[in-house]
Amino acid sequence: MTSQLAGHLLVDCLVAQGVSHVFGVPGESFLAALDGFHRHADRIRFVTCRQEGGAAFMAEAQGKLTERPGVCFVTRGPGATNASIGVHTAFQDSTPLVLLVGDVGGDHRDREAFQEVDFASFFGPSTKGFAKRVERVDAPQRLPEYVARAFATAMNGRPGPVVLVLPEDMLRAFTAAQPLPRVEAALAWADPGGLRELRQMLLAARRPFVIAGGGGWTPQAAQALQRFAENWQLPVGNAFRFQDTFDNHHPLYAGDVGIGINPRLAQRVREADLVIALGPRLGEMTTGGYELLQAPKPRQKLVHFHASAEELNRVYQADLVFNTTMNAAARALEVLSAPPELPWAGWTAAVHADYEAQLQPQALPGPIDMPAIVACLQRHLPADAVLTNGAGNFASWVHRFFRHPGLARGHKTQLAPTAGAMGYGVPAGIAANLLTGRVALTMAGDGDFLMNGQELATAVQHGAKSIVVLLNNGMYGTIRMHQEREHPARVSGTALRNPDFCALARAYGYAAERVPETAQFEAALLRALAADTGTLIEIPLDPEVITTRGTLSAIRQSAQAKQGLSQA
Repeated sequence: MTSQLAGHLLVDCLVAQGVSHVFGVPGESFLAALDGFHRHADRIRFVTCRQEGGAAFMAEAQGKLTERPGVCFVTRGPGATNASIGVHTAFQDSTPLVLLVGDVGGDHRDREAFQEVDFASFFGPSTKGFAKRVERVDAPQRLPEYVARAFATAMNGRPGPVVLVLPEDMLRAFTAAQPLPRVEAALAWADPGGLRELRQMLLAARRPFVIAGGGGWTPQAAQALQRFAENWQLPVGNAFRFQDTFDNHHPLYAGDVGIGINPRLAQRVREADLVIALGPRLGEMTTGGYELLQAPKPRQKLVHFHASAEELNRVYQADLVFNTTMNAAARALEVLSAPPELPWAGWTAAVHADYEAQLQPQALPGPIDMPAIVACLQRHLPADAVLTNGAGNFASWVHRFFRHPGLARGHKTQLAPTAGAMGYGVPAGIAANLLTGRVALTMAGDGDFLMNGQELATAVQHGAKSIVVLLNNGMYGTIRMHQEREHPARVSGTALRNPDFCALARAYGYAAERVPETAQFEAALLRALAADTGTLIEIPLDPEVITTRGTLSAIRQSAQAKQGLSQA
């Protein structure tokens, strides 16, 4: 059997796993693998990024879109530590991802060689927030085993990131090993006895509520969830930044359960007598700081479906748990027979009415009407468009007012970090367009954009295009909001002096224009949709417009009044 460089074999293994794009920044530690990408340029593409954090976010977006592990390739030390933000996001978002790290050679290991890092300590499971598994491949003939296991680990149970450390000298060695076949995620089915118990709990309920989200959803699973909800006439809320899990236009939709939650919806969750959590791990953002569902034992009866046995009963002591993947869970639930009449029809209708009511905006100052901007996006973006964002108050406009068609219609349309990572939206939008060819629109803030705006150069180089709507209010708005709540009128560290964003975007090769008034946005959006290149649309936003429901001054005045009362 013919021998080849282990770096070439590694690329063969990625091709065998169905990988079409690998995002990364080149390093001398994996030149043999780069040569493998050159050898297989017709089958797999190495997308050269401008910073490893951007590359890792692109791979994370790839994992969300495909439900197969996104792949990021970086060099040791600075490359890997830069990429760690994407690994952390993949962990908290339950996204399958494989990070490949070129490392120092075995002959220099454990000497603090150039850029050496102990990756098992840095990324290892003991960190409780980075990788599910970290492994170092020292024997080239075992590369197929390690790659296949990395993909299986990233997909099985609660999806998440895996790190493979690849010593430079190992990649340069020769081996006759061959790739292993493509691995698929294992299905874990719901217990039939538990399903009978769940049916009895539903029959005893009067105010049931479903929270759907987390990783592992496919269009088929989302369709089965919709049939289950329709059979039982259940109101369904989507977990934080999984707003495309259930159709936002459906009469059973309740809204998103996350940051900036509709106050009426928050009260409905508190009033529910049965909460069925399908997929989310029920983290801090989805549970309102563990208050909507009180930890560790909620007031409501709780039924928790999750793919990881370790996650069940970890934070919340549920009344009934199912260790099951979402495909299997939803398919089991859709055939759970419902009685001909249900006592909560009025409850379900009222919950949906609350959602419809919160789509009516409050009056806010300034020449920009953000609800109207989002309504324009809703009118003109294709139904399969992918919306991406990073972290910041700017994202609340699309979270509150944009209505996702739902994964049940065949496409994932939201890419957003539940980890709250700034800088995610720009690279995610580029990756979405590159991988799918669909329209990708990124909502960004001024601070958020400058975290990874350099990846516009990656888009231009590789023929991708996205539309970036940049809301510029000259500050880190979320932190300023909290600053005014805690220390009113004492501004420190949150003001920003920004560049000319349109000139910057043009320098990268994007079209760009500034829209100072709402009436000018529609024409700008239509030009962007028709353009051959990506486009940045900058919208100067009044700093007073800090949330979808209130102003910075109102927050400051409320905080000052409270402080005055406490001092009195």
